Amino acid sequence: MVADGPEIPAPPWRKQRAGRRRDASRRPLSRELIVDTAIGVLDAEGMDAITMRRIAQELGTGPASLYAHVANKDELLEDVLDRIAAEVALPEPDPARWQEQLKEVAREIRAMYRRHGDIARASLGKIPTSPNVLRIAECELALMRAGGVPPKIAGLAVDRFAQMIDADCIEGTVLAGKSPEGQDPHEFYAAFVPQVRAYFEALPAERFPNIVAMAGELTGGDDDDRFEFGLDIMVRGIASYAEGRPPAG
Repeated sequence: MVADGPEIPAPPWRKQRAGRRRDASRRPLSRELIVDTAIGVLDAEGMDAITMRRIAQELGTGPASLYAHVANKDELLEDVLDRIAAEVALPEPDPARWQEQLKEVAREIRAMYRRHGDIARASLGKIPTSPNVLRIAECELALMRAGGVPPKIAGLAVDRFAQMIDADCIEGTVLAGKSPEGQDPHEFYAAFVPQVRAYFEALPAERFPNIVAMAGELTGGDDDDRFEFGLDIMVRGIASYAEGRPPAG
């Protein structure tokens, strides 16, 4: 699925490649097929398994054949990220609901990342230049502007908003990687939490009075609760800058 609308110009730093003639006896390659294959590898094994050599092997060809369509692994990951970003459902801005709509978009992005391994790593630190990633940023800006958020604040917030979601999802994949093979990460950490609480409660109270007293609060809630809390804080903060509108809450 590709975002509708006028064609997006290629970033000036992306190398333009001339088409190459291919051996007609080989399986026809296309950028779309290469991205499809990379997503399959991503979903099964994670982002580190995506290499030009591995994708070529999956397609029954050599790495050199891929370079007529994709310049390198970084460009391939950008295309993978854009393809899966098309899964994110975006609302039409409603000035009366813009804060909740912004949260809904964040939940959609997080769910998209969670369906596709650790692909959030490919987003962190990247400038959005591809159609489906740009459409998400455009929607977020439209929602904030509909709520009266000044352009400068909306411009800063859209970057911090993406960083928060990326970091949450990346941490989730890191924690999942530490759970024993074959065991559900959520079940593993749910069983681990009581040990963490017991450890906090056993700390010297004279040195760490708040940690000891708040051991239950520090270890309470799951990752969804913590994400929602962070999301609420961020949207409340953005809303506090809205012109002529009360803060969220």
